Amino acid sequence: MNKLSIDDVNFSNKKVLMRVDFNVPLNDKLEVTDSKRIEAALPSIRKILNDGGKLILMSHLGRPKGAIKNELSLKPVAKKLESLLNQQVYFVQECIGEKVKKLVNSLKEGEILLLENLRFHKEEEKNDPDFAKALAALADIYVNDAFGTAHRAHASTAGITNYIEKSVSGYLLQKELDYLGKAIINPQRPFTAILGGAKISGKIDVIKNLISKVDTLMIGGGMIFTFYKAMGYEIGKSLVEEEKINLAKEILEIVKDKNVNFYLPVDVVVSEEFDNEAHFENVEADKIPTNMIGMDIGQKTIDLFSKIIIESKTVVWNGPMGVFELSNFANGTFAIANALAKATKNGATTIVGGGDSAAAVKMAGVGDLVSHVSTGGGASLEFLEGKELPGVNALADK
Repeated sequence: MNKLSIDDVNFSNKKVLMRVDFNVPLNDKLEVTDSKRIEAALPSIRKILNDGGKLILMSHLGRPKGAIKNELSLKPVAKKLESLLNQQVYFVQECIGEKVKKLVNSLKEGEILLLENLRFHKEEEKNDPDFAKALAALADIYVNDAFGTAHRAHASTAGITNYIEKSVSGYLLQKELDYLGKAIINPQRPFTAILGGAKISGKIDVIKNLISKVDTLMIGGGMIFTFYKAMGYEIGKSLVEEEKINLAKEILEIVKDKNVNFYLPVDVVVSEEFDNEAHFENVEADKIPTNMIGMDIGQKTIDLFSKIIIESKTVVWNGPMGVFELSNFANGTFAIANALAKATKNGATTIVGGGDSAAAVKMAGVGDLVSHVSTGGGASLEFLEGKELPGVNALADK
């Protein structure tokens, strides 16, 4: 990545405004239940504090849509960060204004302040220039370490860079782009991509972009039934996007012309109802009963996909293979997660897109056994689509 990074700067006695992704789950008692995203930002935080920087952190939490919602305050996150860093984290219930300026100006070297939820201001998502300018006025240097929002052109991710002298990437953002960039631009081969998820419409641009880059492309999840319908198969009561059938036909034609191994599941697990207690069975892909719903990839497909993954040198996975939230239909997704862990052990670079795929590797107990689990579902997806990320483009070039 040809952008200025956190290692290119000494932060001694500088006021540093860092965009982090602290969009973490809270329970009914407003306690952080999963601190992974906070922990992911710690290397960048420690670098700035160790340099003697005066650190101001900003993030969003949830979707308050410009309204102040106490249940979406970042105050519990400040408390969690304190315990992880073992040092005081100041918190202010605003992100701009005189009170914030006063607190920022009182910070000593090595001290840290967390601002209130950026999205309590509707100007954040609108990339309002006055709001971006007010944020920029708080600091000397801007650091973006929030990959999860890098695909958004918001005030704190893109607009702010117009009003601050130096804008650099943090370690987490750098790591994400290094892994994803190397996979797309210069992968070790064989390069395999596995795409899942409910709808073909959400993955169409990724499919089209990856067709010319990978050696093998495997499809799972609910979108397989739109492909099956395009092939003339009976799909029973399975999910289908009728308006995307012609698009599925187009993709099937494209893969014939490309030098790519393209796999759809050869068998599926079907159920009488969308219910974990309902009767289910494994059937051939072209033998789905009219009264059944496709819920997961079948055992032959698991064996086929797993073998290909284990023999690969670069693997990118985005999207579950089935309804993995229901235990009877989680086998396909967990098998793919375990195959990625085995491929990693064999020396492959394995990258898991954020969102449901990240949740799946964690549930399968192999989150630490793959090369990289992305912290940004939407951002990693757009990167795999070949799109430029506004939050990255806005940073200073080397």
